[in-house]
Amino acid sequence: MPLAGPNSPRAPRRSRAARPTPPLGSLTQAAHRESAVCGSCGSERVTRLSMSLTDGTEVEFVSCHVCEERSWLSPGGPLSVDSVLDRTRKQ
Repeated sequence: MPLAGPNSPRAPRRSRAARPTPPLGSLTQAAHRESAVCGSCGSERVTRLSMSLTDGTEVEFVSCHVCEERSWLSPGGPLSVDSVLDRTRKQ
């Protein structure tokens, strides 16, 4: 199969359904920081990311900058590291 040249047309990309964009938080600007706290030590110095695992599970990843606790929260409750790894393996 020949390689596509610089002037070859590209195959159209599939469009993804648009998701509403949540407001961004900030660790350095208190006015923009969301009120998330570490479930282990209670610190407000956390990073929180919304993500979708490979199997489609929506989770919130929370990482504490004080005690280094990391957790994954799904709508059904907290997930263990092993559960997250199982859900992220390609089938």
